[in-house]
Amino acid sequence: MRQLVFHPLLCLALVAWSLLAIAAEDPVQVRIGYLAYIPDTGPILSNVIPEPTDAGLRGAELAIVDSNSTGRFLNHRYSLTNASANSTHALLEQASAQHEQGLRLFVVNAPVETLRQLSAAMPDSLLFNAGSPDDSLRSTACLHNVLHTLPSRAMLADALAQFLTVRRWTRWLLIVGQTPDDKAYANALRRAAKRFGHTIVAEKAFTFDNDQRRSAQADMPLFTQTAEYDVVLVSDERGDFGEYVPYQTWYPRPVAGTQGLTPIGWHKTVETYGAAQLQKRFEATAGRWMNDRDFAAWMAVRSIASAVTRLRGTDAMQIRELELGDNLPLDGFKGSKLSYRSWNGQLRQPIPVVQPRALVTTSPQDGFLHPGTELDSLGYDKPEVACTF
Repeated sequence: MRQLVFHPLLCLALVAWSLLAIAAEDPVQVRIGYLAYIPDTGPILSNVIPEPTDAGLRGAELAIVDSNSTGRFLNHRYSLTNASANSTHALLEQASAQHEQGLRLFVVNAPVETLRQLSAAMPDSLLFNAGSPDDSLRSTACLHNVLHTLPSRAMLADALAQFLTVRRWTRWLLIVGQTPDDKAYANALRRAAKRFGHTIVAEKAFTFDNDQRRSAQADMPLFTQTAEYDVVLVSDERGDFGEYVPYQTWYPRPVAGTQGLTPIGWHKTVETYGAAQLQKRFEATAGRWMNDRDFAAWMAVRSIASAVTRLRGTDAMQIRELELGDNLPLDGFKGSKLSYRSWNGQLRQPIPVVQPRALVTTSPQDGFLHPGTELDSLGYDKPEVACTF
């Protein structure tokens, strides 16, 4: 029986013919809208290092560049239409204008109520949530046309609780700020404590209205005096007081949560599995570090690009169906193939646990098993979700 032998020149000719055939087709135009709600946060007591005002947008822009780099071989062309507003009503108007122009794929960096209104206003569109960690969107009030690239608060709290379990820091002092977001983060911590068998020995609401930069040394030791604890858990998403808890507690204990040892979707110190290259490319274009909103927006655009490459089309509901299936593993430079949970649209992903200038660990921790994937040990698992997605 004769063995077929392919000449190298013949192989090159076949590849060239395939590329010419693709180039001869009409280009696939992938138009993506970026919607950002940027409210006035008011005075913040811990404002020495301000948060970037373009968080999220820069990640989406870099993902467009990355997608066009690979898409040109397939004759796919990606573009981003940016809109931002300081009110929900204004953002809805801009989203409506983009929708009328034919856009059906959106990356949204907005709080939960704004995201709900955008979802209802554009039911034929697919929205990627890169701005709200709200747990209800993943558990009791899922939105049928929204996928989540930003980790939920439950995922973050579970990632931290797993590490505290490994270290046997099981007795918590919980300090909660005054904002609704602080209370939501505290709820996620309480859920994680119950889930992993930890004890909240005391819970205190932080109600001081003075500037802790000048009085933390006097206030914090007395404020944190209570039954003995292994670790102080802080819930202060805006940063009003949490930065001044470390090194000021009654017992000499570590501080974790929104300050101190922090679980987060992305951080400058993540550098393995090719992440260092992503970090450098981002810094070269944005002139700053990549944060969790930037990564969530980058991941949203790259998710769209992966689906378009597979489908060779841009239909929003077909992209949604493919994202929620098992045949579209995604690369997020986190050491595991990422995918979306079919029961609530949340992107499965490892969670870095960091201090300000170093990666401490990455969850899920070794030993926390799951019948499907260990990534589903973080956040709401299928039996815990009450909404129909």
